[in-house]
Amino acid sequence: MATQAIAVKAPFRAAGALREYNLISEIFTAFATWKEKHKTRAMLLELSDAQLDDIGLSRKDLL
Repeated sequence: MATQAIAVKAPFRAAGALREYNLISEIFTAFATWKEKHKTRAMLLELSDAQLDDIGLSRKDLL
């Protein structure tokens, strides 16, 4: 006896939920990226001009 696969189309509401999940995921990712950049910039701003020069940056690069 052969088995037959049946394709079931997802309801319209599920597709909308997936888009909402993607939007929330993108917002969370954007916030996490912003937070990490903010933290890194704050740490770099604490360095002296000489330390920044050692790593090839200037204070102007951070502003």
